[in-house]
Amino acid sequence: MNPPGSRENRERPALGARVEKVRVAVVGAGDFGRNHARVYRELEGAELVGIVDADTARAEQVAKEFSTKAFPDIESLAGLLDAASVAVPTVEHARVGCRLLELGVDVIVEKPMAASLAEADELVSAAARANRILQVGHLERFNPGIVAVMPALNHPLYFEVHRLGVFTPRSLDIDVVYDVMIHDLDILLAMVDAPVTEIKSIGIPVLTDKVDIAHARLDFASGAVANVTASRVSTERVRKLRFFQQHEYISVDFTRQDAVRVRVVEPGPQPKFDFTPLPSEKEEPLRAELRAFLDSVRTRRAPAVDGAAGRRALELADRVMAGILEHGRRVQLGDFATPQVNR
Repeated sequence: MNPPGSRENRERPALGARVEKVRVAVVGAGDFGRNHARVYRELEGAELVGIVDADTARAEQVAKEFSTKAFPDIESLAGLLDAASVAVPTVEHARVGCRLLELGVDVIVEKPMAASLAEADELVSAAARANRILQVGHLERFNPGIVAVMPALNHPLYFEVHRLGVFTPRSLDIDVVYDVMIHDLDILLAMVDAPVTEIKSIGIPVLTDKVDIAHARLDFASGAVANVTASRVSTERVRKLRFFQQHEYISVDFTRQDAVRVRVVEPGPQPKFDFTPLPSEKEEPLRAELRAFLDSVRTRRAPAVDGAAGRRALELADRVMAGILEHGRRVQLGDFATPQVNR
């Protein structure tokens, strides 16, 4: 039997049919949630039904800003919406996401998808039981630079990735591996499509009691190697991915949203190089991500970053974090961090 408020208990278009508007809500009215609300208001195919947050004043503020309503809890939304963004703290992702799925609502949950692999499995299972869409918010998959690169992949063998940012007082409940590096772990898994066989990682706390800067070397079964650095305490903002494959080098700048392919056109003592931008169209990654989510809701096609992909990224982040903790014990840094939130 379908739960009260389930979309199956209302008249709905046939599988694959398009609908005029997808009724959406945002649960969590922090910085991430506010941005989700902003984009939904801009997207022609979305109707922003409401905002939910434990801080009622914050919910009212964001709801007023985007001309919608504040709701006291997700139960109040039952039967009023088709889809929802979950942008609450990580420790609440599984509880909130599972309840929305039980109510028959399609869900996009911010990354990391859950506070543990067990909770990630709960989300995946809940989506399967309810036959609902579950997308994970790895929005850098929708960065135009990455979109441009994917068709050009040809057995990449070496990656250098840097995601460095200045300190901001947000997402400090999780280590930088889960806050920042996980974006690049997800992208690497999508690009290489092979198991990670060995990890060497290091990280330290700088301004918080969590790991604020981290580095990992990943060896893949395909023979590919990746060096990944993430920081939230740098003096400059750098977001770049570079990789090498046979006869060429490709560089992606996440901030500029572009990618350049470099090839040797005339080898020799004085080689000549060809620098060719890969075709891309600039678009805010969050807008592209939420547009893709709404398209999955309408068409019932599985999202590009589904629950399984989100779980793989979380599992790899756990392995990186375990390596950091082991290194910390080995050099007597002490037990400065936990491998995951509330684990």
